[in-house]
Amino acid sequence: MRTSAEPQSRYEYPAHWEADVVLRDGGTARIRPITVDDADRLVHFYEQVSDESKYYRFFAPYPRLSAKDVHRFTHHDFVDRVGLAATVGGEFIATVRYDRIGAGGAPASGPSDEAEVAFLVQDAHQGRGVASALLEHIAAVARERGIRRFAAEVLPANNKMIKVFTDAGYTQKRSFEDGVVRLELDLEPTDRALAVQYAREQRAEARSVQRLLAPGSVAVIGVGRAPGGVGRSVLANIRDAGYEGPLYAVNKAFPEDLAEVDGVAAYRSVRDVDGPVDLAVVAVPAEYVPAVVAECGEHGVQGLVVLSAGYAESGPEGRERQRALVQQARAYGMRIIGPNAFGVINTAADVRLNASLAPEMPRPGRIGMFAQSGAIGIALLSRLHRRGGGVTGTTGVSTFVSAGNRADVSGNDVLQYWYEDPDTDVVLMYLETIGNPRKFTRLARRTAAAKPLVVVQGTGTAPQGHAVRATRLPHATVSALLRQAGVIRVDTITELVDAGLLLARQPLPAGPRVAILGNSESLGVLTYDRCLAEGLRPARPLDLTTGATPEDFHRALSAALADDTNDSVVVTAIPAIGEASPGDAELAEALRSAAAGVPGKPVLVVHVELGGLAEALSAAASTAPAAVRAAGVERAPGTERALGAGGGAQPFRPAERLSGPAERPPTTEADGAPASETPRLIPAYPAAERAVRALAEAVRYGQWRREAAEPGRVPEYEDIDEKGAAWLIGELLERGEGLTISDAQTCELLAKYGIQVRRALPAPTPDDAVAAARALGYPVALKATAPHLRHRADLGGVRLDLADEEQLRRAYAELSELFGKPEELRPVVQGMAPRGVDTVVRTVIDPAAGAVLSFGLAGAASQLLDDTAHRLIPVTDREATSLVRAIRTAPLLFGWRGSTPVDTPALEELLLRVSRLVDDHPEVVAVTLEPVVVAPHGANVLGATVRLAPPPARDDHGPRTMPAY
Repeated sequence: MRTSAEPQSRYEYPAHWEADVVLRDGGTARIRPITVDDADRLVHFYEQVSDESKYYRFFAPYPRLSAKDVHRFTHHDFVDRVGLAATVGGEFIATVRYDRIGAGGAPASGPSDEAEVAFLVQDAHQGRGVASALLEHIAAVARERGIRRFAAEVLPANNKMIKVFTDAGYTQKRSFEDGVVRLELDLEPTDRALAVQYAREQRAEARSVQRLLAPGSVAVIGVGRAPGGVGRSVLANIRDAGYEGPLYAVNKAFPEDLAEVDGVAAYRSVRDVDGPVDLAVVAVPAEYVPAVVAECGEHGVQGLVVLSAGYAESGPEGRERQRALVQQARAYGMRIIGPNAFGVINTAADVRLNASLAPEMPRPGRIGMFAQSGAIGIALLSRLHRRGGGVTGTTGVSTFVSAGNRADVSGNDVLQYWYEDPDTDVVLMYLETIGNPRKFTRLARRTAAAKPLVVVQGTGTAPQGHAVRATRLPHATVSALLRQAGVIRVDTITELVDAGLLLARQPLPAGPRVAILGNSESLGVLTYDRCLAEGLRPARPLDLTTGATPEDFHRALSAALADDTNDSVVVTAIPAIGEASPGDAELAEALRSAAAGVPGKPVLVVHVELGGLAEALSAAASTAPAAVRAAGVERAPGTERALGAGGGAQPFRPAERLSGPAERPPTTEADGAPASETPRLIPAYPAAERAVRALAEAVRYGQWRREAAEPGRVPEYEDIDEKGAAWLIGELLERGEGLTISDAQTCELLAKYGIQVRRALPAPTPDDAVAAARALGYPVALKATAPHLRHRADLGGVRLDLADEEQLRRAYAELSELFGKPEELRPVVQGMAPRGVDTVVRTVIDPAAGAVLSFGLAGAASQLLDDTAHRLIPVTDREATSLVRAIRTAPLLFGWRGSTPVDTPALEELLLRVSRLVDDHPEVVAVTLEPVVVAPHGANVLGATVRLAPPPARDDHGPRTMPAY
């Protein structure tokens, strides 16, 4: 046992243990190691703890810490004795420590793998989830230091601490002796522990965003004394939107006797406000922001929306200023939207917050919108307003966030909020960058299983203000991974809104079968062609002729919806001329009432220059002319509300004209059926290609939802030797930091996962080639493996089906004559594999996205066309099946043009085994199997390379942390 006279640490200060975390109530705290400099903080912290909490910690009255106690609790070696503290505002709010113990509980050093752990949480911060977060972090530290079990002794009355341990999800044992509950926790992460961690992360991050979007009180800091300016404009926007909570105007330059600004209470500092301030909107020059943040933190403000510019978007100096801003805000437990943000909007009737630069409040609705830049945010709001108030009805916004440089709150945080937000049915996101693709795909998969998520993804060039971790994956690969997670990937803002409006208003189609009807044959044919181009299965268009009446439309649409061979209907309409032509309101009512009769199938309208029809589709059904009823078009019960679409571009209408009953479109259910109590809105599109593209995305998403209901499994194979592979990897890594292992080592490692590589023998001379062929047995292949010739059969560096020694020697001479000396060719001899389709299987560990499995056909054509499919590891059996079929050249595997189908089940098993290898051993950072010849019976691996390295940080599977800044 070491004495207190020993040095502070056996290791340097472990800065990588420092982390910011979001707590259960949405606030933040910083977790860091306790050092000798923390003696005064520890004493002050202990003074704030109640006598009851002290008793629970020490099992006896313990009013104060002795000098010996303070020394013990602040002097750690960061190996056998470790202490962590959770801090807010630089002060301790909770501590945790472990001491390594041996047999009988005596202090010990390695190789003992057990430690005793104890917590102490300040009473004012109990119930915020601080202890749970500390347990995650101290467990990760312990595993890093070779500790595999925690032991804790807790008094039976200390129910809160017992619950912290029992709810953590670790495998545990519990016993009771000598009046104390003894708990033993196995620190090996389990699926349940990871699920608990993710659930806590979701609740905490959602709550942190909710505090920003639904504050009980708001202060705008930087309100100008004269009209105009950012601060004064935002103050007016909040007031005019109808925000009913306390609102304050703040500017240190206000005269001391100024009481109000535009009817809003005015103060020189947020500290002067008599009452809590939940949200501060900061609109002061960047150089004054630190002082404002300090005042907000001291007053207990919960969150900030920083509109101020001059941060990372302005260059290196601004980036440092941005880093300091985040660190300062987190020190006070505050979260930040921004800096350089456009603002936030919440249209809920009990909130009505427009803390943004948008001059008018958007219509209330069921769509959540996220953008990073202000320009994109303006474009999204404007586009949805024009479509929402014109072409396609009155669908509006539930909440809107424009995060600017997203130095703190990101799309991931907002996605956590929308996942459980009952007021949001569809999520639209414009992401210029994805800072953590691995976490985003995990959150997106969960969200997409409950509600549609439509994303425009940037091309990969990060704006200057965005701090994102580097990714080696091409843009197309990240897009493919997003689609795998259920994300509806579109390319433009127009497509984003088109798809969002359809998904917000209509049920999901049950399949790709589309009925087309309308009064224009040419428009119907155009729609038909676009359906084919998008992979849908359209029926022959039904031409109602230009003389069609509303009754004709009603009858045709009703019949199409009732037909079990149709999954959706596209109605095409052009203007008609003549006294007998239908009016726009009559046609709109006819379509709406027909659609209401069969609510389980989506209906879309393609119109050409029909501003009146668009307006009618957004009008209340009760205003339909009596002529419609006289024509025999009946209304379904309860359909008095708006069903559809309106006209072209219009300016924002005043907020008071937009106020009224909040529109609540049907919720998209898992089976595609809408909520029965709410009438549907029919989206209308000015072009066939836009309508069909939106429908095709809905069809693909519906298919993903049905498949996600049965997600598949990661198979267990009895012949896998996981421990043997781990031992071999450890032995190989001892020889270097990162290495590509030899062919023999590669074959040995892959064999432990049931992956056999066809043997290849080096042939540095013709005689060696003959000897190799005799050992392998004829027929054989002769291959050049030099880097410039490897896997390039098109260059002529391979000779196949060599049946005897004469053919082999002749082939050897030809290769030497064509490409040079044997030492330049590096020839090998390999036994012939059955003929089949040549494929390639690869894995890579990306620092941002994690482990990715890729598959494609071998050859230059596939490389030129980038015909490769990707899946995140671990891959399930269903994902392996879809991966094989995802490439454009997949028909070659299934008997294209009369060829023999190959053994795709064997190929899928190979993919699953490779996925297991990489998932079980993160040290395997790259695998390439090329070529893999898939024959009618079996899949043969002819070449393989494996690269090993110390495992990369897997922070999405470690303890909860906010992105480091």
